[in-house]
Amino acid sequence: MKIHGSAVLIVIVAIVAAFFGALAGKHYAAAHNQLDPNSALSSLAQNQPQVDTRWASFENPLAQKGAGAISNQGFKGHPFDSLEAGETKTLMHVNGSGEIRRMWFTLMERDPQTLRSLRLQIFWDGVSTAAVDVPFGDFFADILGHTTAFESALFANPEGRSFVSYIPMPFRTSASVKLTNESPRKIGYLFYDVDFIETKHWNPSSLYFHATWRREQPTTLGRDFEILPQVEGTGRFLGTHIGVIVNRQNTGWWGEGVAKFYLDGDTAHPTMVGTGTEDYIGTGWGQEVFFGRFQGCTLADRTAHQFGFYRYHIPDPIYFHRDIRVTLSQLGGATRSEVVAMMKKGLPVKPVVMDDGGKWIRLLDSPVQAVQDVKTGPPDPFTAYARQDDLSAVAFFYLDSPENHLPALAPVAARIQGLSAEKEK
Repeated sequence: MKIHGSAVLIVIVAIVAAFFGALAGKHYAAAHNQLDPNSALSSLAQNQPQVDTRWASFENPLAQKGAGAISNQGFKGHPFDSLEAGETKTLMHVNGSGEIRRMWFTLMERDPQTLRSLRLQIFWDGVSTAAVDVPFGDFFADILGHTTAFESALFANPEGRSFVSYIPMPFRTSASVKLTNESPRKIGYLFYDVDFIETKHWNPSSLYFHATWRREQPTTLGRDFEILPQVEGTGRFLGTHIGVIVNRQNTGWWGEGVAKFYLDGDTAHPTMVGTGTEDYIGTGWGQEVFFGRFQGCTLADRTAHQFGFYRYHIPDPIYFHRDIRVTLSQLGGATRSEVVAMMKKGLPVKPVVMDDGGKWIRLLDSPVQAVQDVKTGPPDPFTAYARQDDLSAVAFFYLDSPENHLPALAPVAARIQGLSAEKEK
């Protein structure tokens, strides 16, 4: 049988296309499943001969094979330990490649000041600077130090007394988890376990997990609050926990600010921009307490003027290939007369837009004119205005480096100032 050259060429092209298509599909699946809560279900029945499971706890702090439950002849000899004021404990240190899959903690001291004073740090691959450097409570979605029973795709607090993370955290050569008590009092009962897997080889497509926290008290009028300052490299923005202590001198709604994502060289203007603070967490027209897998509000205390909320970009991934910067503009909303009244009091506010019965009047693009002199159909229209509040945020992201070159965590005094003295739960 004679085979024509064109037929051979077609076969070769088909084989090559199939190969690269499968390869691309493999990489897409890996990226898609990296944080898909349902992806683990498909692998429940699969053998994993290249993976070993380990737990680090006070019963076996080095997570060594056959080295657990040694104290008290194996009968709960070392389930907890104390953490003195100023003390740092290394809760996990392992050499080799692997991935942290779950962290669980509980302690008796759960007031806002203590949860902000505990400092959680995680180091990858022997690097001296922490990839994760955050207040303990805010990391675990106990935002502003307020605990509540909830469960999301990445964090859980089943009954308001524990702290659980399910974020996958790969490491290539080593991992170290440390907890420092920067409060003035002793933590008497600290329980924990860090659950991880050890792997034979590092997956070169894996990214390192990072988390950073920052606070502005107050924010600067007319300048966006930075959830994540600029980070260079390749990676993925995973999400954020945001806390707001509202400026009580201002009138109206505080949450008109929008999330902005500056990607891969963006400077003056972002590539992606939202429509409102509550919109960013999937709700609208204000926000109260609710819990979702990828978005929610854990705190909405209108008496104490405090709000805490979260957003995780799991089904809607945000990738970056050069750099990223994430901000939240500082805007509120009130009637025009209320904004004018604040201005007459000398409060730091600045009107930016008005809703003229569905027509958006862009005050910053209009000729200079006093806001009270702008002609509108409704006599007292809704007016969005720049304002100042006390904002803090944890930013979660993956990066192709174990270092992020961001500033270290702020001193404890700057973290706890202005927090309510809520009773322990």
